[in-house]
Amino acid sequence: MTDDSNAAPESTIETAIRENDPALITYITAGDPSLEDTKRYVEALDRGGADLIELGLPFSEPVAEGATIQAAINRALDAGTTPEGFFELVDDLETEAPLLVMTYYNMILQYGSEPDVRPFVERAAEAGLSGIIVPDLPAEEADPLREACDDHGLDLVFIVAPTTEGERLETIMSQVSGFAYVQARLGTTGARADVSTATHESLERLSEYDVPKAVGFGVSEGDHAAEIIEAGADGVIVGSALIDIVADSDDPEADLEAKAEELKRGAVRGAESLTVDAEDTPEPEQP
Repeated sequence: MTDDSNAAPESTIETAIRENDPALITYITAGDPSLEDTKRYVEALDRGGADLIELGLPFSEPVAEGATIQAAINRALDAGTTPEGFFELVDDLETEAPLLVMTYYNMILQYGSEPDVRPFVERAAEAGLSGIIVPDLPAEEADPLREACDDHGLDLVFIVAPTTEGERLETIMSQVSGFAYVQARLGTTGARADVSTATHESLERLSEYDVPKAVGFGVSEGDHAAEIIEAGADGVIVGSALIDIVADSDDPEADLEAKAEELKRGAVRGAESLTVDAEDTPEPEQP
C-alpha cells in the first residue's frame, strides 16, 4: 500500500478548472456597491455558469487595475468595506464555484496585530476561500505567503505578463498553484474590443508547463472567450465587463447571470472548435 501521508493536498481550484474545462473565471469587487449586493451578484454568476469566482478585497492603491475596477474599488471603500466585512461575506456565501480573493500584499501583511501573512491566510481558509491572487507580489519574494498557503491548503496564483520569460518565468511557474493567470496584454485591467496577439504568444510559451492556464485582462465577450480557448487556454477570466454591469445595469443580477452564460457558451464553442479541428486532421501515413 502506498503511503500518501506526505503528498500535497489536491488543489480545489485546479480540480475545478480541469473538471469544467474550458473554465469561466469571473471577478467582481466585494462591497461594490455594498456587501449585501455582492452576495446576490456572486450567486448570480454562480447560477450563470462561473466555474471559479474571484472576489476583489478593496485596497486604496490598486496598481494593476484599470479605471473600471479602480472605480469599483473606490465605491466599495466609500461604502465602508473592511477586510473583516469581506471575510464575513465569504462566510455567508454558498456557491458551487470555488472562491478566490484578489488583493494587494499590504492588505495581507497588515491584517493581524503585527505585520505577518499568516493571520490573513488562516482567516481566508476559515472563511472557505480556495486561493489568493496578489498582483504586486513578485514570486521571488513570495516564500512566506507560499508557505502559509501550503499549510492551510490554499492555492497561490501568480500573474504571467506577456514579457515574462527566462529565469523569471521559471521562478513563477515553480511557485504557482491552482492555475497560471496569463495576462493577455501589457497594461492594466479593462474590457477591450479584441484579443491581443500577445495572448497566443504567451500560451505558446507556457505550453510546456503542466498547470492550467487562464487568460485575463481585456476579455469581455463570448467571442473573446472562444478565441482564447482555441489558442490553448484552459480558462478565461472576466472582470471589467462584469463591473460595468454592476455599475450601469438596471437589473445587475439578471444581467450578470446572462453575461456569465454568454461567456461560458463562448468558451465551450472554442473547445468544440478545437475538437472538430483535431478530428479533421488526417492521420499520418504509415511507412
